Amino acid sequence: MLPHNTMVVVADGHSATIYRNTAKNGIELSQTEQVTPASLTKPSQMAIPDEAAPNDENDEAAFAVDLTHHLNTLMLQQGMDDVAIIADPSTLGVMRKHYHKELQLRLRKEIAKTMTNSDIPSIQAALQ
Repeated sequence: MLPHNTMVVVADGHSATIYRNTAKNGIELSQTEQVTPASLTKPSQMAIPDEAAPNDENDEAAFAVDLTHHLNTLMLQQGMDDVAIIADPSTLGVMRKHYHKELQLRLRKEIAKTMTNSDIPSIQAALQ
């Protein structure tokens, strides 16, 4: 069972959705943020044209690293207590290498599964 206010991240090599568990008991997810490679691009970096969108493993791995850094920042700045991550196996493997110590301490669940196109009830069921 995930504690109240747990941050739930559902990711693959192209995008991620961040949810909050709003239920006091059980799991009830509410979306809080949609993350894409473009949303993680720093203003000083050049935007990638649509025709060069991430399609190869290097771009997917780079997104996984950038996403993990974003999560580390959220963890440190917002002082979240609990995190659950659902990601396809290759993305999860890359993310694990970049977890900050605080994120590792607060990680309640990891699921190696592609669920980025799943609906909220399916994600909630996977977290049970």
